[in-house]
Amino acid sequence: MSLIRRIDLRTTPTAGDVAVDYRAAVPRADFDIEAAVPAVHAICEEVRTRGLEALREFGEKFDGVVVEDIRVAPEALRAALENLDPDIRAGLDESIRRLRATCANELEKDAVTDLGPGARVTHRKVPVGRVGLYVPGGLAPLVSSVLMNVVPAQIAGVTSIALSSPPQKEFGGSVHPTILAACALLGVEEVYAVGGAQAIAMFAYGVGPCARVDLVTGPGNIWVVTAKRLLKGQIGIDSEAGPTEIAILADDTGDAAFVAADLISQAEHDPLAAAVLVTTSERLAAEVEVELDRQVALTKHSERIVTSLSGQQSAIVLVRDLEQGLAVVDAYAAEHLEIHTEDASAWAARVRNAGAIFVGPHAPVSLGDYCAGSNHVLPTAGCACHSSGLSVRAFTKSIHVIDYSAEALAEVAGHVVTLAEAEDLPGHGAAVSVRVQR
Repeated sequence: MSLIRRIDLRTTPTAGDVAVDYRAAVPRADFDIEAAVPAVHAICEEVRTRGLEALREFGEKFDGVVVEDIRVAPEALRAALENLDPDIRAGLDESIRRLRATCANELEKDAVTDLGPGARVTHRKVPVGRVGLYVPGGLAPLVSSVLMNVVPAQIAGVTSIALSSPPQKEFGGSVHPTILAACALLGVEEVYAVGGAQAIAMFAYGVGPCARVDLVTGPGNIWVVTAKRLLKGQIGIDSEAGPTEIAILADDTGDAAFVAADLISQAEHDPLAAAVLVTTSERLAAEVEVELDRQVALTKHSERIVTSLSGQQSAIVLVRDLEQGLAVVDAYAAEHLEIHTEDASAWAARVRNAGAIFVGPHAPVSLGDYCAGSNHVLPTAGCACHSSGLSVRAFTKSIHVIDYSAEALAEVAGHVVTLAEAEDLPGHGAAVSVRVQR
């Protein structure tokens, strides 16, 4: 029996015959934020009203450790970097170098528009003042998420950066040392050993040594995502990023060993992770099933991988041709989309909905997780149809600066007065008339 189920869409009517909801045809994992709201609301209120005491209690309850000082000492950051494995440091250095290069190219300049003599509008880009970055540390210490959050914030010009990650019992209630080392490498000195929804509440309300932030970014579990939803407005957020997911669009040219390895790589994250292959080839589907059996048996986290691959959120989807396959992956709007087809670049160029697109057999999602130069904090749960991954833009905001001379105002004054009267707002018009009539 195969680890992963099949869904056959080859006989589904074409969109021209009937409305086809391909998004519903490939279900996702149950990730019910609404069900978590009451418990997360209670956590946030406890943090808001009781501050540090609540943070310590939740650390003991959820992480199994009492943390007296939630802020990591500077010497612990320095020690973590000094003790970091040289090979890991080399990998982090290269990932940082590549990510900084792409982020620098993303940085937007002010746009100045001259609409006539003395009439200028400037679209000014300014960095957010203070950000709180969340780095998960539950099933795996996601050191790469430190880079993905910190580097674009720094390139954007953010001057106040705080980072929080769950306290680790095996490290005396501190943050995982590899995460601390990455913070030290990037010059982030404000680090907190606080996890889950309580960390987001700490950022939002300003608790103990942590001053309130303007924006919170970073992935997390359902508690973190729910807290971000509840506190949005109190703080800005990047997105509600849930369990990771990969979709692969493949034809007969796909390599079954590559495809299976890439499905497994994302299933390794979480039992709720989604792994979806959309293919025109029944032969490839069968070969991938065999490869999954072989490779899963050899991998370390086989239990959680089997749970992910056998869950309702994972499937091999058979389609009659690549046009239908493109429609399916566009409707699914995956966090990560790989293209394993002949002329992969051409098919990738037609995709509208994906957090990130990996083109061809030599661009696996794992490359993007670490060293591609792209960002791995991406929209999940179909949100790629309207949202983008984390970038420099997430850490900046726009301000329109309007600079008009008396002559330039007089030129459009009549239009302003007319439109103000059309909206029955004569005071608006009067604010212009009093100037031009002087």
